[in-house]
Amino acid sequence: MKRKQIIIVVIVVLCAGLGVWALIKSRGPASASGENETTPTIVTVQTGALKLATLHRYVSGYGTVEPAPATAEQPAAGAQLAAPSSGVVAKVNVLEGQHVEKGDALMELNSGAGTAESAAQEVERQKKLYAQENTSLRNLQTAEAQLALLRVTAPLSGTVARVNVKPGQAVDLTMVVAEVMDLSRLAVSAEIPAAEAGDLKPGNPVEVQAALPVTTELSFVSPNVAKDNGTVLVRALLPADSGLRPGQFITLRIVTAVHTNCLAAPGESVVTDESGKSVIALVKGDAATQMPVQTGLRESGWVEVEAPELKAGDVVVTVGAYGLPEKTKIRVVNP
Repeated sequence: MKRKQIIIVVIVVLCAGLGVWALIKSRGPASASGENETTPTIVTVQTGALKLATLHRYVSGYGTVEPAPATAEQPAAGAQLAAPSSGVVAKVNVLEGQHVEKGDALMELNSGAGTAESAAQEVERQKKLYAQENTSLRNLQTAEAQLALLRVTAPLSGTVARVNVKPGQAVDLTMVVAEVMDLSRLAVSAEIPAAEAGDLKPGNPVEVQAALPVTTELSFVSPNVAKDNGTVLVRALLPADSGLRPGQFITLRIVTAVHTNCLAAPGESVVTDESGKSVIALVKGDAATQMPVQTGLRESGWVEVEAPELKAGDVVVTVGAYGLPEKTKIRVVNP
């Protein structure tokens, strides 16, 4: 009995040994030699190329179109007109939207001192008498001054933008009775946060973003910061054919820097590494290597980059660049 048990144990041990040997054999020589060789990781990415470009730095803001202010050469392009004296509107000579010349009578008034009609007749009489040397210059000037108190005249050539009164209406010195604008001389005014206004100066190019874009330049940058909202007032004169209207609300961009022929990379290719530095993944063959870069202006999806080894045409990883190991095998799949 003991002999049979011994034989059975020997057979079981032999079978177990054969099983272990067959398992090792099936793994092949690579497994038998240990895990000294590993399959490299291949990352699927998309790529783009560096290029030479002209990039801009902008300060953006919102502005309102308004008549141009007075300059050393020209008066203001808009005027709100008040009655020169208290009285009653006798006649309105213009309609809104009508063109008028400087000095045209827009409306006439009657007052306790007389009517505009009688004052005009007295001026004509004094002119004839003065021509005949039968009255003094002082009398003529007095008659003209009396007529001026009973007429509202246009201080500039332009368009009647608003008429606020009608015949029979009482007016006083504080009432705005009409408004005249020279629509060929308009400006856009905007308030820029003081933190962004440091590089602004007269002459900076301005892009007015309207239905038909308009290009102009800054004509005025206020030296003061508004206490109520911390902004700086800027103004740009508009060309005569801008197509914009007073009161129109628009967006604008002010160019504060221009870099021409700079090396630009697709925006998504420039990422930040663990140390906080900007890097790109430069593609060489089937591998991508991280390279530190100095960044500059950013515009329309492109970033200015600088590094000694970079040149236009170099291929960089775009999609898949973030978190990419410093050196890794890649598979490029561009749409």
